[in-house]
Amino acid sequence: MKIAFVVNDVMTEKAVYTTTRLALTAVRMGHESYYLGVGDFIYAPNGSIQAHVRSANGGSHELLKEYLDAVQDEETESERISLDDLDVVLLRNDPSDDTSERSWAQTSGILFGQLAAARGVIVLNDPFSLANALNKTYFQHFPEQVRPKTCISRDIKDIKTFIEDQKDKVVIKPLQGSGGQSVFLIGEDEKANLNQMIEAVVRDGFCIAQEYLPGAVNGDVRLFVMNGRPLMKDGEYAAFRRRNDTGDARSNMHSGGKCEAAEVTDAMLELVEMVRPKLLRDGMFLVGLDIVDDKLMEINVFSPGGLGSSEQVTGVDFTEAIIRDLERKIKYRSYYGSHMSNQDIASM
Repeated sequence: MKIAFVVNDVMTEKAVYTTTRLALTAVRMGHESYYLGVGDFIYAPNGSIQAHVRSANGGSHELLKEYLDAVQDEETESERISLDDLDVVLLRNDPSDDTSERSWAQTSGILFGQLAAARGVIVLNDPFSLANALNKTYFQHFPEQVRPKTCISRDIKDIKTFIEDQKDKVVIKPLQGSGGQSVFLIGEDEKANLNQMIEAVVRDGFCIAQEYLPGAVNGDVRLFVMNGRPLMKDGEYAAFRRRNDTGDARSNMHSGGKCEAAEVTDAMLELVEMVRPKLLRDGMFLVGLDIVDDKLMEINVFSPGGLGSSEQVTGVDFTEAIIRDLERKIKYRSYYGSHMSNQDIASM
């Protein structure tokens, strides 16, 4: 099996990333893994989709860093391949990381992924649905029961009115973004600077104001969902709790959060059941649900990370289960060919 991992930029990838874990596991299982950045795609004159890729196949790499160092070795030239020769393309780039300095890159992975899927390559998550998930309005298409009360606006008065109506703390954050950037927790002590905080968010677009869930004081739980089902292996869920004991409202790992073991409750499993139909319909192969109590804070459909943290707290490596599932999808493609759409096979 030949798998390409699309990232923002190959040379800025890190060994701890989930993408590195997946790529190395595939190599260890006898497959071929290729890395390419969103700027490495080529639409060739013959209509094929090609790319400049980097790889470290065939070696016996024990450590994640050793493997990634080999991929990123500047003395090793990249090679040009046709995506027609691949079995799977995994879109693991985060468009929000390219918002400010590389706006052209935000949609590149999706658009070239759509072209590759049209030529019969399995592209995950489905790029046609990902085009509708470029910002957090995608979350509003899921059942109201799973979502906190929310207001989305660029008008400061609208946001302030929503905050006053909640009679409690409120979280404000950008409509598009990740990693806990420009996220503010608004309580009574912060209201003196409310205008400035809202202006900091709306400067680059819409602002999301969201009710604060008391359970968030204990952080949130990242739960991985594959093919619409909680990802499990050896009786353990691929999940972990993210919390921040510094007083920062953000539990995101990029913002000083730490991981610990998480109990996956019946309420969390019920949330998965409620969002499962849309995830399946949209061809969302692998996603990360961020859960507080009985509510979803976010659904991460772009490059969900944290498999390393899940392994740390459970002792289980979940990456092999994911690669095995890709093998199964390739068999389905060999049976049905173009009679089965990319969207269908993505989450089957």
